[in-house]
Amino acid sequence: MDTLALIEKAIEARQNAYAPYSHHKVGAVVVTDKGQIYTGCNVENCAFLGECAERVAIYKALSEGAKKIVKLAVVTSNKELSAPCGICRQVLREFNPKIEIIIANTDKKFKVLNLEELLPYSFGPESLQQGQDS
Repeated sequence: MDTLALIEKAIEARQNAYAPYSHHKVGAVVVTDKGQIYTGCNVENCAFLGECAERVAIYKALSEGAKKIVKLAVVTSNKELSAPCGICRQVLREFNPKIEIIIANTDKKFKVLNLEELLPYSFGPESLQQGQDS
């Protein structure tokens, strides 16, 4: 699926966002290494604990058996493009340090990034193995 089609799917997913407090609706789409597509939207609650659209999409993919995420598209209505939060960046790192990330807005303005640009010197599973005491 091409970039604009993924952005359109994320825009559709954004419509399902539950954001009664921030009114900041976000939609996301992930693509697995097998070409499967999973969508997500942000979900808030009154205790200000919630899940970002990116993580919802990733968790949906994982719960269906996916092991590797190769692409993420995330859409907000912000005029300036918004990148995933730090927690989402770390979750993305867990499943593919080379993931392609598309940040876009509802006007379909977009930019393609990689995780190293967003999370340099990242901590991953191999970092745990390197630091284990005998």
